[in-house]
Amino acid sequence: MVNYFSSDFKLGILGGGQLGKMMLYETRKYDIQTLVLDPSEEAPCRISCNYFEQGDLMDYETVLKFGRRADLVTFEIEGVNIDALRQLESEGIRTYPSADTLEKIQNKAVQKRFYQSKDIPTAEFEIFNSLEELKSAIQAEKINIPFVWKSATGGYDGKGVSVIKNEEDLEQLSEGECIAEELIPFKNELAVIVARNPSGEMKTYPVVEMEFHPTANQVEYVICPARIEDHVAKKAREIATQVSEAFQHVGLLAVEMFQTKDDGILVNEVAPRPHNSGHYSIEASYTNQFEQHIRAILNLPLGNTDSKVGGIMVNLVGDKDHEGEVVYQNIEEIMKFDGVTPHIYGKKITRPFRKMGHVTIVNKDLTEARQVAEKVKNSIKVISKK
Repeated sequence: MVNYFSSDFKLGILGGGQLGKMMLYETRKYDIQTLVLDPSEEAPCRISCNYFEQGDLMDYETVLKFGRRADLVTFEIEGVNIDALRQLESEGIRTYPSADTLEKIQNKAVQKRFYQSKDIPTAEFEIFNSLEELKSAIQAEKINIPFVWKSATGGYDGKGVSVIKNEEDLEQLSEGECIAEELIPFKNELAVIVARNPSGEMKTYPVVEMEFHPTANQVEYVICPARIEDHVAKKAREIATQVSEAFQHVGLLAVEMFQTKDDGILVNEVAPRPHNSGHYSIEASYTNQFEQHIRAILNLPLGNTDSKVGGIMVNLVGDKDHEGEVVYQNIEEIMKFDGVTPHIYGKKITRPFRKMGHVTIVNKDLTEARQVAEKVKNSIKVISKK
């Protein structure tokens, strides 16, 4: 077995945002050498890695040259050059998740067709090469309003997704390949994180429930365990396992789902990396998602995914009316509450709805934790300096 600990082994991470920063908490714990590539000179990872390089994650030569410095490459964002990953793999440098896995996920149209081909339950959809093609289909009454529009590429944190309620809504959409998806009247939005290592060992985390901001289409609260019946939770974990086996990924796979009115489970989309829906695990789980990702990609035994206590995560996002150098207002006030831990990502500039941090609330009583989460959300403000 490779000696990963306090050795010359080098782990390359593509992307230096908050997910990478939280991954580095774990590599520091194990004393693993880390290299990070990110386009921003102020990337949150910069202060914690052994080697930092500023560069374009979609540039073939940049990613290839960076990857050749490492023994194993992983990523914390899907927007990376797949051809470069494939070349690194051909040179014997392991990349987890693999280029093949990422290729099926990077484009949402490809991802949806993949679910269809593997009999994975998902909402009905149609794919269009352009916005004009979609508009023509609506005119011809082949697509009925309302529906959910998704950009095939480039969407994140609520961007690239819109509920189309009338023809005027179409004017706000971006050009390019897109998906028109059936609008599902769901009970809950759920997520399950699956960990899988190269040996095929697989574990699922408990089902979490996600509450979304009504206009920004961003997750506001993640609640673990989800407040659903046991048979629904069992079905969600089984379908997440089915998705994991279909992708044959290595590392973490966050599977976002809808619980329908009749308690069916439909897969919405996936992320092949640590995920916002797993942040609660840092304080609430026996093995947090970032440690689990490191264990998985290094082919180490996977840790216990059970929760020690109920956990709720509150996203801290930039106030809609503020842009500029960030100020966290009332952060000392929320720290007076029992079971509250803030995580500040280290981004210097706030923008409307930009993810700037999160707060975890742990409590044996989930109802009480949810009440504290509400107080946290109403107390802390992410604003800019005057």
